[in-house]
Amino acid sequence: MAAPVKKRFVGSEDSDHLDDNEGSDSSDNSIEEDEFGAAEQEEVQVDFEGRNPIDSDFHGIKQLLQQLFLKAHVNLSELTELIISQNYVGSVVKQSEIDEESDGEDEDMDSNDVFGITSVVNLTDKKDLECVRQLRSLLLELCEEHGSNETKELVRTLVQSSGQQHHVGLLITERFINIPVQIAVPLLDSLSKEIKRAQEKRMPFDFAYYILICKLYKMDLKSSKKGRKNKGGKGKKEGGEDLSVIWSNPEEEVIDEEADFRFEFCVKDEAGSGLGGKWGEGDAEMIPYRRVLILRADRFDHAIAKVKAFVSEETSSKK
Repeated sequence: MAAPVKKRFVGSEDSDHLDDNEGSDSSDNSIEEDEFGAAEQEEVQVDFEGRNPIDSDFHGIKQLLQQLFLKAHVNLSELTELIISQNYVGSVVKQSEIDEESDGEDEDMDSNDVFGITSVVNLTDKKDLECVRQLRSLLLELCEEHGSNETKELVRTLVQSSGQQHHVGLLITERFINIPVQIAVPLLDSLSKEIKRAQEKRMPFDFAYYILICKLYKMDLKSSKKGRKNKGGKGKKEGGEDLSVIWSNPEEEVIDEEADFRFEFCVKDEAGSGLGGKWGEGDAEMIPYRRVLILRADRFDHAIAKVKAFVSEETSSKK
């Protein structure tokens, strides 16, 4: 279980979007609007902590999975149940116990709300579950369409093999956009330790590779009349092209540097017509993508160390 962490929650005064989105479209759109919209933001002090997933977290975890998978044909209810059933590995991010004598600044939030989920699912050992069969088929189909020949060969091996030497874990690191990157460090640290403890008990968490599906957004700088930076965060040109790339979870850009293989695809058509929040005249549209990272398991701890260094640098620069 993740150690308690105390972080800042930066968001708009109205936080209803965190607990009343039912479908994938509404969930993703409201988050997008908070990330790239022009609404005035205020800083609110909130304590978060990592806890073991429990049955009452079902809706919150499923909602977070919906913002990642959108309209993909995956049984998210079963996937959520699987994550909860293996609660000895993984954590949910929840608000710390609310002080009933507080001045009411947190009255819009429920202590049962789930603000993030970090876990891993064995796509090899759990291959007989419907949701895992669907995940394996989805990854194979997407890689065949968007991956390089070398990546296709590896994904075929990982998805179609049932041998112990090729066990693959799907890393799940989802959280709401307003949750700061600093919380990623204790969550990833805790997950790594929990996986090691499970391995010592000969549980099926001895992976050869990890797969991580990341959310990112691209903006064509040439299409912006003003050529200004987007409002959602730091932009980065990629591959020498006039594309500004923003990662929903900044630490995943660091993990990307450690990945052995990767492929990406656009999900604009799945995200709904309200994507990207409020656009001013001359603004370039943010196009949503998913990037699939394939990382050797023996590089996982090294990637976490790089995330720690990145977060430390980010924190220092804001002081």
